[in-house]
Amino acid sequence: MAFNSVGLIELSSIAAGFQVCDAMLKTADVQLVLARTICSGKYMVLVRGEVGAVRASVSSGVSSGNFSVIDSFVIPNIHESIFAAIAGTTKVEALEALGIVESFSVASLIEAADAAVKAANVELIEVRLAMALGGKAFFSLTGDVAAVQSAVEAGARVVGEKGLLVNKVVIAHPRPELLTEMI
Repeated sequence: MAFNSVGLIELSSIAAGFQVCDAMLKTADVQLVLARTICSGKYMVLVRGEVGAVRASVSSGVSSGNFSVIDSFVIPNIHESIFAAIAGTTKVEALEALGIVESFSVASLIEAADAAVKAANVELIEVRLAMALGGKAFFSLTGDVAAVQSAVEAGARVVGEKGLLVNKVVIAHPRPELLTEMI
């Protein structure tokens, strides 16, 4: 199975989250990446697989989740760095310019991070999803100033189109101590 596509459903109900996860896994041949509670009493389910299977899985989950669905997506060819950034295993030696995009939604933030790393030559540092963030999410990345500005704009545009952008920041010359506070 090719694991180049991902799908996520973010829900307002934990109980519905379990139901949705079960429906998604029963619908298509997908791999469960994450299924967990997230801050402010929400639940998220992230699956990976071939694009057709992921689309079918997410569609089934959205139908099963009904009114509990906050947001969802399918990304056909996700940038591979997203997984290391979510897991917190990215190794960044030094900060160049620093870019951060913050969202009210986990789903929109992952879409934005993918768009950002595809838009410019940047290195994703971290994707933090809702834990100890009041249900919000953010990503951080580094690279030269122009690349970081382009990446942040691309990511902010994705979140902004859904009306879920909290903030976006580009710091041209961040202090190196910021890196130790990020991961």
